[in-house]
Amino acid sequence: MASSGEEPRSGSPGRAGTGTEPAADAAQLDTAEDFEVLEEEEEDDEDDLSELPPLEDVGRPPAPPREDAQPPEQGAGDAAGDPQEWLDVLGNGLLKKKTLVPGQGVDSRPQKGQDVTIRLKATLEDGTVVEEDPALTFTLGDCDVLQALDLCVQLLEMGETALIVSGAKYCYGAQGRSPDIPPNASLTLEVELLAARDAPDLELLSGKEKIQLANRKRERGNFFYQQADYVLAINSYDIALRIVGSSSKVDFSPDEEAELLDVKVKCLNNLAASQLKLDHFKAALKSCNLVLEHQPGNIKALFRKGKVLAQQGEYREAIPILKAALKLEPSNKTIHAELSKLVKKHADQRNVETEMYRKMLGNPSAASTPRKCKDKLPWSIPWKWLFGATAIALGGVALSVVIAARN
Repeated sequence: MASSGEEPRSGSPGRAGTGTEPAADAAQLDTAEDFEVLEEEEEDDEDDLSELPPLEDVGRPPAPPREDAQPPEQGAGDAAGDPQEWLDVLGNGLLKKKTLVPGQGVDSRPQKGQDVTIRLKATLEDGTVVEEDPALTFTLGDCDVLQALDLCVQLLEMGETALIVSGAKYCYGAQGRSPDIPPNASLTLEVELLAARDAPDLELLSGKEKIQLANRKRERGNFFYQQADYVLAINSYDIALRIVGSSSKVDFSPDEEAELLDVKVKCLNNLAASQLKLDHFKAALKSCNLVLEHQPGNIKALFRKGKVLAQQGEYREAIPILKAALKLEPSNKTIHAELSKLVKKHADQRNVETEMYRKMLGNPSAASTPRKCKDKLPWSIPWKWLFGATAIALGGVALSVVIAARN
């Protein structure tokens, strides 16, 4: 995590710059600047880029060289030497590390959870420099930065300078970063590990520091959400919520308490959105309910709760919730559309249930009603039911006789 007084760098490889996110997608999340526009139902599935290896995997021994391995990118410059010197970090050829200047030994490597400071220079394959930062600080293992950095910096020794060649999957993915990093772009990162220290004690943070730290984690979650990486988005929102909910030995002002609650509500709403994308309905419903405990009239939480219930086929419960949201914002076209769709689905569901009950009860449809028979009973009770009831009654009489005989 960056130092408490440092604001995130918009658009840098380590930060989720709001200025570089697509406007349509940004409207789906709670941002620090403006109110969320509720997203409309999307019929086509978005690409899920969340199946990335866990950070724990980087500690395994390097995989043996593959016969079909490609040589390092030309953007690696003078480091494109002996392929044996490159460490295939994940074993898939998409993330490689090479030491340029040795460090102070394996024991000096940073640990996950520490705040690390690195010198960074990022270039495209053609050598174009897209980022230079003499002192980028972040929390190792919290996914505050590009995955390529988060995965590789924990392998650096103190004082080591290394070259990292990463595929787009561990950088900016299919979206890139406008205007300087195109979609699906590989990056070459020159990194020097400058410092590593324990993260600050959350209990000793001031209200302002805690708010800034939680917001940085939330903004990183927003970045992953825009990248359709909902697993990492959930991870960042969870970290932000842990920060907000941590105990404190410092007194906060009423304004700071209110702002922390606002951050919590935003994180929970965005957490529910991410969980809904992954069809984690139970978790999404819990997140919505936590928002509504604090703000019963929160439109986004009501809307998402209605969507969660609708996804589970609970139209009877979903419709009143969406009506409550619409009452709070009558002009919202998205809620109108969702409510109309659910009302129609509920009507269709009731028709199906009615037809099913009719068949179960043996009631013929109007189109196939046979001619009346004089000997037909006036009730619409199937003969098989009468037969079954008679059998039960006779069985009861027989059982009574047996019991009486034994007595």
